[in-house]
Amino acid sequence: MTLRAEKVAEILVRRGVLTRDQGLQVIEEAALEPARPRNVRAYEQRAQAYDVVERLNFPHPSREGRTVGEFEIARAVAEETGLDFVRIDPLKLNADFIEGRMSRPFAKRHRMLPLGIADGKLQVACADPYDLEAIDSYRRIAGREIELKVASEREILRAINEFYGLRHSVKRAEQELESGLDLGNLEQLVKLRSATEIESSDQHIVNAVEFMLQHAYDTRASDIHIEPKRDLSLIRFRIDGVLHDIQTIPKVVHKAVVNRLKTMSRLDIAEKRRPQDGRVKTRRTGFEVELRVSTLPVAFGEKVVLRIFDPDVLSQDLENLGLFSDDLDTFSDFISRPHGIILVTGPTGSGKTTTLYSALKTLASREINVTTIEDPIEMVDEELNQTAVQTKADVTFASALRHILRQDPDVIMVGEIRDPETAQYAVQAALTGHLVFSTLHTNDAAATITRLQDLEVEPYLIGSTLIGAVAQRLVRKICPHCASDHVLEYVQAETLGISVPDGKQVVVRVGDGCVECRGTGHLGRTAVFEVLAIDDAIKDLIIAAAGAEEIKREAVRRGMRTLREAALRKLAEGITSYQEVVRVTAV
Repeated sequence: MTLRAEKVAEILVRRGVLTRDQGLQVIEEAALEPARPRNVRAYEQRAQAYDVVERLNFPHPSREGRTVGEFEIARAVAEETGLDFVRIDPLKLNADFIEGRMSRPFAKRHRMLPLGIADGKLQVACADPYDLEAIDSYRRIAGREIELKVASEREILRAINEFYGLRHSVKRAEQELESGLDLGNLEQLVKLRSATEIESSDQHIVNAVEFMLQHAYDTRASDIHIEPKRDLSLIRFRIDGVLHDIQTIPKVVHKAVVNRLKTMSRLDIAEKRRPQDGRVKTRRTGFEVELRVSTLPVAFGEKVVLRIFDPDVLSQDLENLGLFSDDLDTFSDFISRPHGIILVTGPTGSGKTTTLYSALKTLASREINVTTIEDPIEMVDEELNQTAVQTKADVTFASALRHILRQDPDVIMVGEIRDPETAQYAVQAALTGHLVFSTLHTNDAAATITRLQDLEVEPYLIGSTLIGAVAQRLVRKICPHCASDHVLEYVQAETLGISVPDGKQVVVRVGDGCVECRGTGHLGRTAVFEVLAIDDAIKDLIIAAAGAEEIKREAVRRGMRTLREAALRKLAEGITSYQEVVRVTAV
């Protein structure tokens, strides 16, 4: 590599990204780097220039609150050489195209990656446009005109590892597995593999699974779907609530991948006729990530879904959940009470677990005994005493709650109130001086009260024990990298119930789509909340067995913000989009 730290510092100073003193600091820091070990080849080194600059945390010259990082370096190099800067989105790359035009050793050695063909030219992303020898060499290999673009060295290396790594492991595993015993035709003469060959094949599967998990973590995926089809298997990631196709793998490899995941999560690999559930904990760059594994027999084999529980996402400070300041004050008051019931409601995937864990983490201390009953345990936390529902052992929410009351708890979290028995025990726990958290599946906060009545809880007991109910939904946030102002159309305003005076316009933020958000216009998610506090007026309506609509009207009159109103406020603040407001608060 010719693009060393000294050269990068010179370019950044010339392009105005760093001051002269900062450039000298980069050069001095690079000189302190330890010498490369003799047994490690130059092209296997990390991106030293990027490491040095990012480690020094220089403030960005034009973007307040940001520091100079890998993309600022790559963009400056592109400007210096008169080439286009490009971001690499692994989800948009064609693995067959890449593998057919450049070998992995060449790509890794020279930090280059073919992107596609445009106007008859082969577009190639490179980290070092000054490496003329490598560029000329590849031009001869490609046998056609190439168009160079500059990308971050780290981004190129990530793409190389994700594509060549996963694809190479899958291909080698397919070759090994197809050369073994064919159980589908017992009369065919087959080659039995040796123990060494079997271990080799297993190692390729292990590598393929690890590459897949790394790719999922890097792309902020919340779920991994491995779906068997008639002739192949499809890997999909759910990112910000939307599924993306990632990779196809042969059917013979699908079975091996499923068995590997079953082994990791301690499931029965011989059982293929019934669904199974397990979990596995992985360690990545200093922190642990839990995976919940679920298998399901479908038409063409076993489908596996892995739910990824990132502790940074699952357990947050209450201030980061997305509550507006007044709702945060109300919710903080809820959890500060010594006893009573707090219910969080919403559909599956609405963020209820994150809200509950965040509240429990706020309360957990050496002086407080926090005990949970979950099905299954979402994230193991040593500050909590966590119990898993096990129906085979007759451990249900109700039976576990009955025994937990003898364990001197202060705070109890019941994963879900599903039946009258659990509801009665939760009420009894609240009446005897415990703070109880739980969830229900209802459309809004007021409906939790009628749902408790359906579960045979007397209205006077609901009024005596219920502190508050919180309904929530997740909305995607507008990508800050491609956000722009757009005028809300008349029909859209009418759909949202917004009256626009004649001659006036409603301006909202919209994500136009970029590499950062993979063309969706959205990046990340936040929650919208409906917080219902049970005050004296609401308590009177509950005791009088009023309906959910009447309770909701009174709560709104007393200042409660509905889910639609919360979403509209986030639309007005430029946090989310019109499409998301309609999607999550459709009436």
